[in-house]
Amino acid sequence: MRRGHTTPVYQSSTTSQHDISGVSGNRHVTSLDRWLTRSLLDIIGSPPVSFRLWNGEEISLAGVKPTATLRINSRKTLIKLIIDPEYNFGELYCSGDIEVEGELSIFLQKVYPSVHYKKKALTSKLYEYFNHRRSHNNSLTRTRKNIHHHYDIGNDFYQQWLDHEAMQYTCAYFPDPALTLEQAQVAKMHHVCRKLLLEPGQSVVEAGCGWGGLALFMAKEYGVKVKAYNISHEQVMYARECAQKTGLSDQVEFIEDDYRNIQGHFDRFVSVGMLEHIGIDHYRDLGRIIDQALSDNGFGLVHTIGRNEPCLLNSWIEARIFPGACPPSLGQMMEIFEPHKFSVLDVENLRLHYAKTLQHWLGRFDANIDTFRKTYDDEFIRTWRLYLAGSLAAFRSGTMQLFQVVFTRPENNHLHWSRSYLYQPVSLKR
Repeated sequence: MRRGHTTPVYQSSTTSQHDISGVSGNRHVTSLDRWLTRSLLDIIGSPPVSFRLWNGEEISLAGVKPTATLRINSRKTLIKLIIDPEYNFGELYCSGDIEVEGELSIFLQKVYPSVHYKKKALTSKLYEYFNHRRSHNNSLTRTRKNIHHHYDIGNDFYQQWLDHEAMQYTCAYFPDPALTLEQAQVAKMHHVCRKLLLEPGQSVVEAGCGWGGLALFMAKEYGVKVKAYNISHEQVMYARECAQKTGLSDQVEFIEDDYRNIQGHFDRFVSVGMLEHIGIDHYRDLGRIIDQALSDNGFGLVHTIGRNEPCLLNSWIEARIFPGACPPSLGQMMEIFEPHKFSVLDVENLRLHYAKTLQHWLGRFDANIDTFRKTYDDEFIRTWRLYLAGSLAAFRSGTMQLFQVVFTRPENNHLHWSRSYLYQPVSLKR
């Protein structure tokens, strides 16, 4: 069905009225409504889900058991979904005009791959144009606004569902799937440090440091000195407090500034979870900054959400969650490295590790919903729950990837002969 080689056959069934809750408006469903619903299912690739209309009638793919049901509460809602299913699904879910019966992440996991293929097949020309246009707009002023929109909404909010020790808002690493989130985030930081071949006394520059967990970890566990750049005021203030509390202020300097203003020379460059925010058009600028900052025998690592092919970020997520963001393909990432002749040494895809990380985050988020309601309204809570569930679905379905790329200068011969050094046992306690 995904490739559209056959015409899908749909079936209708009726749910008794007492099974419907929260339905408002005219209950009458016309033949046009049914046709529009079948068309909507076709637009999103005929996934194994059903749509329940406002009169209780259910429409699904014939002969396929639905894994979840989308309840559409009015004709107006149906028309909005038809006009722009990608963006309006998020808007309607957050306002409560649609409901998902069943697990939200599973529903989205079934829908995402089909929508992605349809989007590319039907709008390739427009995609290329708008992908180019949307990758602009990340000037220093605009970037500050974008980062403030997402990261400066209150540290207390993030503390409820991130790991409790390092506040890592990036993919964890699960060498053993049974690890706790806290253990997996420590394992991730060791994994990054080993890839960078960190040794005591080295200097490290970090572009986009979050709440400072990795910078402090590198200083404490590997004896390096770190300069960490970040334009989120709340995150930088939090990181500086942590540095003081742990006695690491002499080893780690947190600088509230943009990566474009990095100054100095360093043995190592690292960026974990920042590349998604800077815009494809600025990759050569980032490469130039790295080239100026990295020593002759230095190593660098970029950790980023990515794609298997160039593609726009989900329009609703870009508008409501990550304005200005664009996860790159590996080909697009090479704009950082090739102009400065950096040698790519290692590429690892941790997609399923991010899915597991998001599973932990979503579970903790759901466990704290009553706490959130004391501060935030239902629309805010539904917005963030949809974002987390949607991200989980994207990584499970393979429409999103997680790349770690290690690089150095071409003349650097201080390299390991194998990757065995990455997998020696480490303590996962902090």
